[in-house]
Amino acid sequence: MRHIIPALVLWTGTATAQTTLQLPQSGGPEAAPVAAGVETSLELVLLADANVSIDAGELAFQRQGYADALLSDTVQDAIADTLHGHIAVTYVEWATNQVQVVDWMLIDWVEAAQAFADALTAAPRATFGSNAIGAALLAGQRLIDTNAYDGFRHVIDFSGDSMGNSSGPAILPSRDQVLATGTVINALPILRADDMRRAGYDLEQLYADNIIGGPGAFMVTAEGRDSFAAAVQRKLVLEIAGEVPPLRLALD
Repeated sequence: MRHIIPALVLWTGTATAQTTLQLPQSGGPEAAPVAAGVETSLELVLLADANVSIDAGELAFQRQGYADALLSDTVQDAIADTLHGHIAVTYVEWATNQVQVVDWMLIDWVEAAQAFADALTAAPRATFGSNAIGAALLAGQRLIDTNAYDGFRHVIDFSGDSMGNSSGPAILPSRDQVLATGTVINALPILRADDMRRAGYDLEQLYADNIIGGPGAFMVTAEGRDSFAAAVQRKLVLEIAGEVPPLRLALD
C-alpha cells in the first residue's frame, strides 16, 4: 500500500567531487554492477529537484534542510537503531542532467553526518535545464546497482515541484524498471507558493499515481519554508527505520 503524508510544505563531495551521471540510452548496454561490498541496513539515494524553477536561494535552502535533518538527534537515533548501526547515503540533484553532489558515504555517527552535510552545502550547482524525471529515477537506481555497499533495503527519496518530463525516458516505464529491482521510491512533492494545489493540478495525486511505489511507499508534502526541514527529518526517520506510516501523519 502507498501512503500519502500531507505534512508541512516546502518552501521552497568526501565526500567527493561532483559527478555528472551518464545513463545508457533506453535499450542500450547497462553498466555492470560492482561486487557486493560492505553490508549496511539501508542504501538511500536522496534525489533532489534542481531544475530551472529552483533558484539559487531555494537550492541552498533545500540542501541545508537535508543537512540539518541528517544531523538531527532523531535521525541519528534512527540510524543507531538499525540492524547494522549505519546506512549508506548519496545526494543527487536532477534537472535535464543528474549530478551526484555527494558520493556514497557510510553514516554511522554524527561525525560522518557532519562530513556529508559539509560536502553537500559547499558544493557548487552543476545541474541545468528543466525536468527529466524518468532519467532521474534511472540514475538513482544505477547508483544503487553500482555502489560498494550491500544494503538490506534500497530506497530512492525523490523530491520535485512538478510532473514535467521534458527529455529522456518516460516516467512510468522508468519507475516500473526501478520497482522491478526491489527498490522502494518515496516522494517529497514541493508545492510552490504560486501554484499550491491549484485547480486541475494535484501534484500530490500525480506523485502518488506516477512516482512512488514499492512495499510501504509513502509521500510527505512540503508545504512551507518554515516546516521543510521538519518534513525532511520525519521522512528520513521513517525511511531509515523501515516503518510504514499511517495514511495521514502530522507533525506535533
